[in-house]
Amino acid sequence: MRFNKSRSFPELSDLTIGIEEEYQIVDRRTGELTSIVSEMLEQGKVLFRDQVKPEMLQSQIEIGTTVCRSVAEARTELQRLRGMVSEVAEKNNCAIVAAGTHPFSHWEKQSVVDKERYLGMIKDTAMIARRMLIFGMHVHIGIKDPDLRVDIMNQMNYFMPHILALSTSSPFWNGRETGLKSYRKIVFSDLPRTGLSPYFETHGEYEDYINTLIRTKCIAEPTKIWWDMRPHPRFPTLEVRVCDCMTSVEEVISVAALIQALAAKLIRLRLQNQSWRLYHHGLLNENMFRAIKDGVNGTLLDLGQGSEVQARFLIEELVDFVRDMAEMLGTEEELQGVLRILKTGTSADRQLKVFREKGEIKAVVDHLCEETLNGVQ
Repeated sequence: MRFNKSRSFPELSDLTIGIEEEYQIVDRRTGELTSIVSEMLEQGKVLFRDQVKPEMLQSQIEIGTTVCRSVAEARTELQRLRGMVSEVAEKNNCAIVAAGTHPFSHWEKQSVVDKERYLGMIKDTAMIARRMLIFGMHVHIGIKDPDLRVDIMNQMNYFMPHILALSTSSPFWNGRETGLKSYRKIVFSDLPRTGLSPYFETHGEYEDYINTLIRTKCIAEPTKIWWDMRPHPRFPTLEVRVCDCMTSVEEVISVAALIQALAAKLIRLRLQNQSWRLYHHGLLNENMFRAIKDGVNGTLLDLGQGSEVQARFLIEELVDFVRDMAEMLGTEEELQGVLRILKTGTSADRQLKVFREKGEIKAVVDHLCEETLNGVQ
């Protein structure tokens, strides 16, 4: 990609951040998913405004922060939104859960939200869409220049497995241990236009690709692209979509800080005529499956060295790589939280520990309900 050498580094204040999360709505007594999103939205409409919305299923609810100028602001927003949605859920004898899959509820029993977008998705993809009983987290990083946005997307593909590993929170499906830390990622991959984003030389090339899909009736509009990362079709942001919905607020903020600092680092390097090496998607997908299976406890391929390395070691290297940008952004403390995840494990690890200690799956839901609200205002 060609850049004017006279371009200056974007102001750090331009690297805004926004977070979207998809929560489960569960019955307090049984732990089962419950289809009451319409009632909750009606009850909370004065408070929720446009920051809380339905998702495809009646047992899901989605929140989105405002455009935040800092990671600290994003934390405050996230705490407020989790607390607000939880309060409405409690009035209905329900709770919210932040995790990539529900430990035991079945997709066949879920009701679809009566909106054209979701009904159209089921028409287009049939049972695949009906099985999407999964919950993700998206992090938006503001990058105003469209060509730079696409270039950073190309480079950041390498790190998507590392980021997924840190976010893993879906070890169960239909009441069973899956043997994977992110079963959500497996379910989601059944949809078309998912996985790592393709390589584009320029934003114009990306737009040509999207226009071809629309012209040939593959998609009606660009939000039907569900890659792990994409240029947002309406906002000047790069949207990182690879993460499971993370249970701990503090861990969400740590991963968001890592993503923001990584984008800042790659932008700085790019504007100095340097860039991260682009690797074959086949090799990146090998790392993605390792992250799906073992999270932070397994190994990843160090593609620069051509060797297998502990995931923890490579993520520690990533933290060191972006530390200078975190210092400039004022997020050193939040970035340190990534190292704490490496020591204590992810939500998936904690869920499995609870299940093995308690011996019953409902205990996992109780644990998730509690952890989702830890530190929430």
